[in-house]
Amino acid sequence: MESMNPGRVVVLGGGGFIGSAILSRLKKSGFPLECVGQQNCNLLAPQAEKKLASLLRSDDTLIFVSAKAPCRTTAGLIENLQMAQTVIAALKLQKINHLIYISSDAVYRDSNKPINESSCAEPSTIHGVMQLAREVALKSELDLPLANIRPTLVYGLKDPHNSYGPNSFRRLAVKNEDIVLYGEGEELRDHVYVDDVAQLVYLVACHKCVGIANAVSGEVVSFRKLAEFISVQNKSSGAVRATVRSGKMPHNGYREFKTSKASELFPGFRFSGWAEGLSAVHQSQLLERPDLADD
Repeated sequence: MESMNPGRVVVLGGGGFIGSAILSRLKKSGFPLECVGQQNCNLLAPQAEKKLASLLRSDDTLIFVSAKAPCRTTAGLIENLQMAQTVIAALKLQKINHLIYISSDAVYRDSNKPINESSCAEPSTIHGVMQLAREVALKSELDLPLANIRPTLVYGLKDPHNSYGPNSFRRLAVKNEDIVLYGEGEELRDHVYVDDVAQLVYLVACHKCVGIANAVSGEVVSFRKLAEFISVQNKSSGAVRATVRSGKMPHNGYREFKTSKASELFPGFRFSGWAEGLSAVHQSQLLERPDLADD
């Protein structure tokens, strides 16, 4: 596929975890860049659509990352849809060249088979409903080239969240605290390295791709295996402990994906496996905290 460098790339929500990784990757490309965040354009403020439109140009590629996430309440759902409404209104005032929306794998129905881009989008959570509603609204109300990127669980060094999984496990291991699993930690899930998400977005921007692409590693691993791997990496004296599970396993304990669309579009690109990605995070961690390498 032939590359076509975008005129300028605007990252809406570039101050967040995924947005900042995308910005970092794009800076290496030398593209003209603009970061739009809450400080210079609050999407929930009155007249925000006019403000955003004034910041955009006709040759722009807009990467829409901004969201209040995770979205777990109807109030959060309404706010996120209002943010999307502002973006849509702005893009009706100021046409752009290409729109890339960062969505989520939460839009897909649970399945006991590997999920791909053709799998049924039937979310079972408010967060998934929010993401799918935004996707549908952008596609149905705007007449412009649109790409939807659907990452699965994203991990990386600078993630500010502390949700269950690689990011919280790493923080506990660094402090030599126990990693407490839900049940035996037996659920099998895909996890994707944030730098790989950023690279996929970069490629989509370069080639002005449209449609849906999953940002997934293509590997599944149990939470126990992740916890044990991270514990050994960090030479943690804390234990990896099981607990009695009180509720049912999310996604029935299985969430596997195929990397089919990304592989088809970009044959030379591949996602990191979970061990490779976690090792990259660990090396970045040691660069920031050399004391952690001491025996």
